[in-house]
Amino acid sequence: MELTLNGKPVAVEADPSMPLLWVLRDVLNLTGTKFGCGVAACGACTVRVDGEAVRSCVTPLSAVLGKKVQTIEALGTSERPHALQAAWITEQVPQCGYCQSGMLMAAAALLERIPQPSDAQIDAAMTNICRCGSYQRVRAAIHRAAGAAT
Repeated sequence: MELTLNGKPVAVEADPSMPLLWVLRDVLNLTGTKFGCGVAACGACTVRVDGEAVRSCVTPLSAVLGKKVQTIEALGTSERPHALQAAWITEQVPQCGYCQSGMLMAAAALLERIPQPSDAQIDAAMTNICRCGSYQRVRAAIHRAAGAAT
């Protein structure tokens, strides 16, 4: 089975019904995407599929064949962080950090669709759960990243 993962074609040998989360973590050893709830409620497992935020814990591998999948590992680099990653650091968003890869992927999908989102658009798009309650910092970081992208 073939998909494009982080910009590169990848052949995957796994059951087509296996959730994408477990393909990423257990088959491909990309552990940046986190398991949170297993029912698509928390968003810790969010990745981008063809640019859209997708909860990988309930998305079967078969649903992404032939599509472009991006994980947190390809959002930016240490040398060249994505504008969101830089804003996350500046705004001191992470506390425990567990949900942050999913938050960043959801925010990246949002900014791709809406480069200058309003507070209401951010609130509607960011349905990820953060037990630390860093929502105000997330919103500030998204606004900062949107400003950096202009």
